[in-house]
Amino acid sequence: MTEDVLWDVGADGVALLTLNRPQAGNALTPAMREHVIDRLGQAGADQGVRVVVVRGAGNRHFCTGADLGASPAGDDPPQGAPAQPAGSVARAVATGAQRLIAAVLDCEKPVVAAVNGTAAGIGCHLAYACDLVLAVEGGKFVEVFARRGLVVDGGGAYLLARLVGPQRAKELIFFADDLSAADAHRMGLVNKIVPTEELAAETARWARRLAAGPTVALGLGKRLVNQALDGDRGTAFAHEALAAEINMRSVDGQEGLRAFVERRDPEFRGW
Repeated sequence: MTEDVLWDVGADGVALLTLNRPQAGNALTPAMREHVIDRLGQAGADQGVRVVVVRGAGNRHFCTGADLGASPAGDDPPQGAPAQPAGSVARAVATGAQRLIAAVLDCEKPVVAAVNGTAAGIGCHLAYACDLVLAVEGGKFVEVFARRGLVVDGGGAYLLARLVGPQRAKELIFFADDLSAADAHRMGLVNKIVPTEELAAETARWARRLAAGPTVALGLGKRLVNQALDGDRGTAFAHEALAAEINMRSVDGQEGLRAFVERRDPEFRGW
């Protein structure tokens, strides 16, 4: 049976994480979600991985959200107890969708989203959490929650408020309209729009550039940007100073300085 999440690491350090349920819009089952979380966590410690690309199988959907019909059954409740006790929804969100988004944000390697079609619900947030987003011209993003009478979850309000500001975030969340890839690009949610037939090649070019870069410095830079959105200036400056200290003890940090002094191109190794 074909796996629902594929993981392939090339000799160049580019790891391809593919959501592989095209017949179901690449909707995430709980098992898929856990697999993605595990892979992203492992990527941080794997020196063979320099960058992770997240993509959807097929040519129509990146990820159409959570597969609600695939939710695992819980333990049988005691007689007379409600099937969905107080606290169970909050627990499900915290241990499910929020952990997925945190895994992307906390991954120590750059994560690139290759949005090949529709991203909806948690699929939007999976893309927005990535460090760089490429999308096809016909792609679209849908904050579908309000259409179903649901409050946005999976870190959506957190991500959107930081990426596009509170007014735009509320517009997207309240109306739940389809957002074209072109409009997402204008808002700053997408880095680049490419024709469908060029997505794979352009993603590979970006990924190879990142994989050839100073991995430690890129990971630390990612952390600094993410932390800067949540803290005060003093905290941000302290984190920056610590990151500089850590990076200058890395092999790539020392190689970069040597290459500058020797007037040659650096050869980064990823550590």
